[in-house]
This record gives sequence, C-alpha cells and structure tokens, in this order.
Amino acid sequence: MTNSFRIEIPQADLDDLHRRLTQARFADPVPGDEPDWSRGIPTEAVRELAEYWRDGFDWRAQEAALNAFPQFTTEIDGQTIHFLHVRSPRADALPLLLTHGYPSSFAEFLDVIGPLTEPGEDAFHVVVPSLPGFGFSTPLSGPGWELARTTEAFAELMTRLGYDRFAAQGGDIGAGVTGRLAALYPERVIGTHVNSDRGTIALAGEQLPLPADLSAAEQSELDAAREAWKAGRGYLDLQSHTPETIAAGLTDSPVGQLAWLAEKFRAWTNPDGGISRDRLLTTVSLYWFTRSGATAARFLYEAAHSGHGWLAPSAVPAGWAVFNTSPVVRRIMDPEGKIEHWSDFAEGGHFAAMEAPELLVADVRAFFRKLR
Repeated sequence: MTNSFRIEIPQADLDDLHRRLTQARFADPVPGDEPDWSRGIPTEAVRELAEYWRDGFDWRAQEAALNAFPQFTTEIDGQTIHFLHVRSPRADALPLLLTHGYPSSFAEFLDVIGPLTEPGEDAFHVVVPSLPGFGFSTPLSGPGWELARTTEAFAELMTRLGYDRFAAQGGDIGAGVTGRLAALYPERVIGTHVNSDRGTIALAGEQLPLPADLSAAEQSELDAAREAWKAGRGYLDLQSHTPETIAAGLTDSPVGQLAWLAEKFRAWTNPDGGISRDRLLTTVSLYWFTRSGATAARFLYEAAHSGHGWLAPSAVPAGWAVFNTSPVVRRIMDPEGKIEHWSDFAEGGHFAAMEAPELLVADVRAFFRKLR
C-alpha cells in the first residue's frame, strides 16, 4: 500500500533546534593556525553556518518547496520507503528512477525534476526515493540495509508504480544502485546514466584496474587524487567500522551534524561554483530532523560488510557524465572507450543535480533519447 506524505516538522522540533544552536559550544582556536580547511572545517566557518542556520535560514520556506512535489511512503521488505513521484503531463513519458548518494538526500534533485517532467519528446515520469536510513525512509526496520537490498527494494517500488520498463540515473551510492539494477534486471532497465567527478579516479587500482601506460602527467594527477582521497576518507573509514560512535554526536548535536556534512560539501563541490547555504542547510536539516545522520552512517557500515562491490557490470546501455573533470578521468575510468555516451564538463562537481542542473538535465535527455 502506498500513502501520501507531507513534510510537517513540529514547531517544537524547530524550537529545540534553535535552542541547541543558541547554546552551542565551539572549539577554541589555536594561535598560529590558518583557517584553510587543511584540518577539516574551520571553527569560524562552523560558527558562521550555525548562526545563519539559527537566525537566517527559513526552514518553513524550504519545507514548502519540498512539499510542492507529490510525496509518498510505502513499506517494502519491512522498511518504510519515502519517495517523490512526479508524473509528466505527457502520458507516454519515460519512467526515470533518480537515486541520491551520501551525504545527500532526495532534495538533491529539486532543480531537475521540473525540467525532466516537462512535456515533449524527452519527457520523464520521475521517481526519487530516499535511501533506507536517509531522510524520511526512517526509522530503520532492522539491520542489513545496504546496496543490494536497496536495489531490490527500488525495483519493487518501480513495479508497484506500474513501471515494468524504466531508466535509471544516480551518483555516488545512487550510481551503485543504478548499475546493480541493470545487472539484475536487464530486461527492465533500458539504460543507466551516472554522474561523477574527477575524484573518482582515486579508486583506480582499488576497485578498478589501472591502465599500464599512463604518462607522467597522468600519473601525477592520479597521485594527487589519491592523496586527496587519503586525506579526506576518514569519514568513510569511521562510518564503515564504528558508525554507532559517531551516531551519538550526529544525533545530539546540530552543530556536530552541520560540521560533518558541510565539510564534505565544501570538499566535493566545484570551487568555482558550489551550492547555496540554503540548499546545504536544507540537506543538513533533513538529516537533523529525521535523526538520519546515524542511520546514513550505518548504511555505509552495512555496505562495507555486505560482501557486495559497488560496481556491477551489465550489457545495458550506459552513459557517464563527469563534472569538474579533466581528460585523465576517461583515460583511467574508460581506457578502451567502451562507454559510448561519455560527457565531460568543467563545471559542477560531486552534487551535479544541485551544482549544474541544466547540464545534467541536458545530458540525461541526450543519452536516453537514443533508447526510447
């Protein structure tokens, strides 16, 4: 059974958030330190964001923007799954499943839903679920919610909505779900489109084979990406092994949750663009109000211990869109040029639907246009 859903955060929860932000404690600065993000998000940056969250951010306005799209919940495999389902005015539009990643939410796609559902030859019926343990796909029904189980749940969701054949798109965890859907259900998935950024190359040699004939310049860029990932992957190591430890702070301290997410948004967005404070704080607020900082961390733990890889090859047509990229990305990720649809963009970054929505929409349309 599917139920209509509206976001209605109680005023008492907003008042509690305001109180906690007012009474927040911040670390003392160390004399001589430069606030350059080299040790993570600087205290002053956290303080400024927390003050804006308390005094300038309008949650009710953002809540109304989220509620402008039809939302629903359903129970699959014992778990509440929250999703947006926005049908195009064009009856024969192509069903499209959009899956977010970490540290994101269904709100990542707000700027692309309208354009994707516009009537025309490239119209889509759009379905945007929240991953189990994220946003309003909470509380968790029990252990074991990771990539493979989520993929099965989302396939069932599309069945319940009457979509026997559909397209799939996503980035980060969403890319893993998208690829696995194609591997398991090639008769249902007409094509997969994933978005990524130049940081992806850090996985070469770890999850992907590394080309043997890289030039010195290409090897240098790969080494830099690996060093950046080594310096920034602490969040993943912690959540993949001891998620309950960080869960205490993420659930009890809004400033802790804010710093945990804001650092990643700063690190993974394009330095020349990025996203607005309101969009960032909408995401942080969703994590805070739903207490999903803890269960999102647990998803990464379950994935790390599931025995399933993030990549699942299939013969289903695949398209890639890489943002904030350079030529070395395809050289490493697709050295034989097997991916027929490959798009490189200097703009955007890890959160393409928020950073470069027009580019992402155009690329999704162009890729699936050939498969309709």
